[in-house]
Amino acid sequence: MRLSILAAVAALSLTSQVSAQDLSKAEVKQLALEAILENPEIIMQAIDILRAQEDEDKAAAQQQAYIDNKELLTQDPNAPVLGNPDGDVTIVEFFDYNCGYCKRAMVAMQAVMEKDKNIRVVYREFPILSEASVFAARAALASRAQGKYEEFHWALMSAQNADEVSVMTIASQIGLDVAKLRVDMDAPEVVEHIQTSRDVAAALQFTGTPSFIIGDQIVGGFVPQDVMEEVIAEQRG
Repeated sequence: MRLSILAAVAALSLTSQVSAQDLSKAEVKQLALEAILENPEIIMQAIDILRAQEDEDKAAAQQQAYIDNKELLTQDPNAPVLGNPDGDVTIVEFFDYNCGYCKRAMVAMQAVMEKDKNIRVVYREFPILSEASVFAARAALASRAQGKYEEFHWALMSAQNADEVSVMTIASQIGLDVAKLRVDMDAPEVVEHIQTSRDVAAALQFTGTPSFIIGDQIVGGFVPQDVMEEVIAEQRG
């Protein structure tokens, strides 16, 4: 519908001597068709306009979703926090342990956290790639009961594959009580964290991992270290 309107407007612009009020609906459509046949680039221009509008609409909806969920995103007591808990810029990352780009993002994140001691990082386990990812996320969250989330998180993210066997092997290697871990994986707070991640990700229109919120800026997809540092500087500025 919007594409037809844009084409009709283009057609009318070519026939400015005719008043739009004097045209029937059929005549407007005919003018639009003639304009398109004579100037096929109108279609691409219309598509570009619509895409730009859709991008603007999405950005506005995401920003509103961030505002609506800001407290939950930044202060959820059921979300792991690494880095400086009192840092002046908060980064929220939605990730999956079996996501290749998340593993690349880990390297960038570690470098940023090592370089900047005033960064606070909130991790949202967002397992969307497979059941193995769900298992890994549950195990990671359960490790909080043994005080080993950070060590386990980096180890799982560094692993080539995070399936049940490798997850439990890594858990044993870093000194986790595997039997207790399996019990804690079914804890209500573990289930709640993952469900909250899914709900908030849906509101933010995140469909992939990694996805970031740096300060109040929403950044979808992998973010290189230099870009992350630029956004952090902008937030402070």
